[in-house]
Amino acid sequence: MTNYIEYKFQVKEIEPWNEIIIANISDLPFESFTENENGFDAYIPSTQENEAEIKEVLESLEGIDFTYTRTEIEQQNWNATWEENFTPILVNDQCLIRAEFHDTIENIPFEIVIQPKMSFGTGHHSTTHLMVEYILETEFTGKDILDMGCGTSILAILALKKNANYAECIDIDEWAVENSIENGKRNGVSLDAKMGDNSLLGSKHFDVILANINKNILIAQIPSYIEVLNEGGDLFLSGLMEQDFNDIHAFCTERNLTFISKKQRNEWIAIHFKK
Repeated sequence: MTNYIEYKFQVKEIEPWNEIIIANISDLPFESFTENENGFDAYIPSTQENEAEIKEVLESLEGIDFTYTRTEIEQQNWNATWEENFTPILVNDQCLIRAEFHDTIENIPFEIVIQPKMSFGTGHHSTTHLMVEYILETEFTGKDILDMGCGTSILAILALKKNANYAECIDIDEWAVENSIENGKRNGVSLDAKMGDNSLLGSKHFDVILANINKNILIAQIPSYIEVLNEGGDLFLSGLMEQDFNDIHAFCTERNLTFISKKQRNEWIAIHFKK
């Protein structure tokens, strides 16, 4: 039975440093992040923890006033910990993202019910929130979509609830793929979840591509997205910070993508291009 390690962060200035710290440690095998009024908590399976590596990353963060403590949590307390910390998300009064133990809200057009094991993919993080906003504004009826770095597949699920025809969801994490399949069934939609990266992209073409990852991976993968994106198709990118905009804008426009718009929430951005 796997135990989890809780890293409890106290951050002097929540905005923007909470999300900047999370962005820096999210490549480590943390499975979840929950924000609170004092900072945030991060959880990692004890079997995957490299304490020296985590310490090295945290010590490299200069100019941020924070402290943290490390505590081992026994497996039997895990679900109770999540139920205590996970809160529902309402995006623009149009999309409710909640767990099964939360009450629904009447007269909300779209509702997504997930098992809250990984709040980095639940809408709590600004990048997911921004992508949900874009999906709410976009027509999906009859379209084939690709959700790269799908996490919990909230984005694909919402697109399918907006009558998308087909959703392919790809993530490098086995847990994310399993959770995506579970969440698809939980929400009454059918999605095609695969473990891997852009090397899985074949001859299938898409009308919309959603990629919420990070700047370096996006720059490496955008050329392969362009190859499988239909003419006139939409590319939505996030996992980006405000200072990433110029580089991403130049990289995409040099490859004949047309810039449509940018959204920002705190220090994070999402960008819409069209082929």
